Amino acid sequence: MYSDHNVRMNEIILPSPQGPVLLRASIHYQLLPEDLVSQSIERGEGSLADSGALLIDTGEFTGRAPQDRFIVRDDCTRDVHWNHFNQPIDPGVYERLYSKILLYLEGKELWVRDAWVGAREKYRLPIRVLNENACCNLFAYNMFLRPQTSELPSFQPAWHLIQVPHFFADPAADGVPRRNFVIINFSARTILVGGTQYTGEMKKAVFTIMNYLLPVRHRILTMHGAANRGPAGDTAIFFGLSGTGKTTLSADDRRELIGDDEHGWDADCIFNLEGGCYAKTIRLDAKQEPHIYRAIRFGSLVENVPFRSGTNVPDYASARITENTRASYPIDYIGNAVVPSVGKTPSHIFFLTADAFGVIPPLSRLDPAQAMYYFLSGYTARIAGTEAGVVAPKPTFSACFGAPFLPLHPYAYAELLGEKLKGGDISAWMVNTGWTGGKYGSGSRIPLEHTRAMIRAVLHGDLENVPFRLHEVFRTMVPRSVPGVPDQILLPEDTWDIREKYFETAHELANYFCRNFEQYARNTGRTVRQAGPVTR
Repeated sequence: MYSDHNVRMNEIILPSPQGPVLLRASIHYQLLPEDLVSQSIERGEGSLADSGALLIDTGEFTGRAPQDRFIVRDDCTRDVHWNHFNQPIDPGVYERLYSKILLYLEGKELWVRDAWVGAREKYRLPIRVLNENACCNLFAYNMFLRPQTSELPSFQPAWHLIQVPHFFADPAADGVPRRNFVIINFSARTILVGGTQYTGEMKKAVFTIMNYLLPVRHRILTMHGAANRGPAGDTAIFFGLSGTGKTTLSADDRRELIGDDEHGWDADCIFNLEGGCYAKTIRLDAKQEPHIYRAIRFGSLVENVPFRSGTNVPDYASARITENTRASYPIDYIGNAVVPSVGKTPSHIFFLTADAFGVIPPLSRLDPAQAMYYFLSGYTARIAGTEAGVVAPKPTFSACFGAPFLPLHPYAYAELLGEKLKGGDISAWMVNTGWTGGKYGSGSRIPLEHTRAMIRAVLHGDLENVPFRLHEVFRTMVPRSVPGVPDQILLPEDTWDIREKYFETAHELANYFCRNFEQYARNTGRTVRQAGPVTR
């Protein structure tokens, strides 16, 4: 039984630089989804869909604003790799904003939730989440691990997450560039999210602190990736940026889901950091993604999906509000989820890329040095029409497939991955979930059923006796045949009308890879530096 019950309180103690402070407010504590949904509708925060899911519009922000996320620079953040994602901010800026937020919250109606982060008990982090809106507290219920009733009396939060979407900073007075902000303070162990109701900011801010604490304290590799488990207990990890298929490919009828996005990998196992899933829903199809479709029911929170005209049926095909439509739901809404979300050391890792250049093979095997190279590269591609100014495929490199959430230097995570690959019998694969037969606009998207068949062939050991061929540009090993997949799509150069154009485009992308990797050359050994594609 979960701990959630409708408890009303009139005050709560919060941390501050000067010591504990008492906040007087009308507080709802540990509400069940039925209460949160009911209150959200009463307050005009959302509407109920035909499936029972709560649909909300997140307003001005329909995605994260990484340019407005900051980390307080002090003695606790000496290991932070400062860059355009990890932007330093003075402790005084945090203190002024925090004081203003406390005054703003005085006497207001608030929703408070105690939760865990990390499915492995020895590493789990207790957090307390304060929300200004009931719908955002439903997101916290779905996404973080829900304590048992017996755990509440002794629950002591190590971190506080305060999300106030209707509080706006004054840039001229408060020391931040815009009125919205996310500030992470490791000394105060507090996260402030202001001026935005996009709930993904909460999730990724918590992921960021775990990406700092677990590697530094415990030598745990934290990963932006999904994971599932086979009937024999074997596990697989799927790394990938948004839109590459992590959630879709990890939700498999033949395997159990460990988690769809954020995990840790210690000496013995992998474990989910979350208690729920946050799936993209743009063009969601019940036949192609049945697990996700069925999970969107009462208790789920759906963001920025409009209704079909005159109905309460979500229009998942619509990008009228944003392409980044999302649904959050507890992980046990997936029928074959593993609870608790822990699995063995993985047997296989997959790097997913939606290659809009149409040149990366649909499936290729990597040696350990190549795994390090492509992990540090973190490649996918943006396509024309999805972003202002993008008129042709645009390569995107995000270190370790999660650069915006990595407070340490990317090589710290790559080094941990290298240690894992040396210590076990783990195979690494690159999977192109993007285009073949030409670039986006002239080629076609690799069918999902073919991608699923390739991954299943790896997981079932069906490729152990299959001959492989060295790809002459990317130097990865490409299988000559895969059960259930036409042979002709395995070698991408054979799918293009003009082979010379294929190799010209492949070398174009290879040059992007090499230029991007220059920033890591000083930290990597010769074997890894030379593991990338061939350039002209």
